[in-house]
Amino acid sequence: MPKTAPFETHTDRYEDWFEAHEDAYQSELEALERLVPATGRGVEIGVGSARFAAPLELDVGIDPAAAMLERAQTRGIDVVRGVAEALPVRNGSFDTALIVTTICFVDDIPQTLTEADRILTPSGSLVIGYIDKDSPVGRQYQEKKEQNPFYRDATFVSTDELVDALEAAGFTDFEFVQTIYHWLDEVDGTEPIEEGYGDGSFVGIKATR
Repeated sequence: MPKTAPFETHTDRYEDWFEAHEDAYQSELEALERLVPATGRGVEIGVGSARFAAPLELDVGIDPAAAMLERAQTRGIDVVRGVAEALPVRNGSFDTALIVTTICFVDDIPQTLTEADRILTPSGSLVIGYIDKDSPVGRQYQEKKEQNPFYRDATFVSTDELVDALEAAGFTDFEFVQTIYHWLDEVDGTEPIEEGYGDGSFVGIKATR
């Protein structure tokens, strides 16, 4: 079952995080801007309130939480209710699929990646942004997850684990960016964005076939 309850009942708290951590949010957004193509038709899987889909100018957002979809609509995104493991979208419908801070909430990562592959055009790109479980922030989230209604049921993944899953789903080429080098409450100004992974807590992967 999708982990929607916290996102239905704590929508304001979700939005407040972005306001309280504006510099961290902008750092993550700028990192993803380097990976998300500027052209073509795009969808965000697990769109939430469209904090990423809207500024990245994606067309459609899919999410199982109705409260989040209502917020996404106010940001100009066409919304569809659905889960990542069974996307209500035709084959080859999009040039870009984006998954941001959502991969830790899906029930089945391999099936999610298979579905993302299915809805992409042959030359399409899958972009995933996430907190690496082996990073300082990732370890902190795991240690304190019971205190957070969003992360209580989350399953964090490492970059190596995610690359293995992407390769199993048929993706062969990868580009990495990373950012967030401080604790989130200590981020003051946008963080540097660098290629690769292993230093920054937030990692972006662009995967193609």
